[in-house]
Amino acid sequence: MRHWLIGVAALASAPAGAAVVQSGPNGFAIRHSVNLVVPPDQAYSALGELPRWWDKDHTYSGDSANLSMALRAGGCFCERLDKGGGIEHMRVTLVQPGERVLMTGALGPLLYEGVSGVMDLKVEKIAGGAKVTMDYRAAGFANGNAATFAPLVDKVLGEQIRHYREYVVQKPRT
Repeated sequence: MRHWLIGVAALASAPAGAAVVQSGPNGFAIRHSVNLVVPPDQAYSALGELPRWWDKDHTYSGDSANLSMALRAGGCFCERLDKGGGIEHMRVTLVQPGERVLMTGALGPLLYEGVSGVMDLKVEKIAGGAKVTMDYRAAGFANGNAATFAPLVDKVLGEQIRHYREYVVQKPRT
């Protein structure tokens, strides 16, 4: 219990930007955040436009157009594969329109490691726009090597949040 409380305190005090805020043999926590000069509702709706900002190099199919994410409880962050195949990367488990999307699942190679993850995407109103924070916490078996996955997952999620930011600020205002 003590380690869990220390982990929560570390996560809560992590600086804005990017960081592996905690890692160990069976899990890790990562936080990325970006400030955007767009209204919070625009920042929120862009989260569901995954094919427009997720890097194709971090897909199984090699094509971001095969990604989808329905911003509704029970929605799927999924990817279509050839021959009718597919992957459920994460399941949308909580939606607070305009504010928050919570998903559960294992990303990338964690899928094969007996690991489960929680991604919490929060949109906050700040002066001049919105702040989007992505927290990803993953834990499980990972053959005792979760800490080795942490910097790799941090790098990939950091790239995705940067692509998201670029997409949102270049997207025509509605």
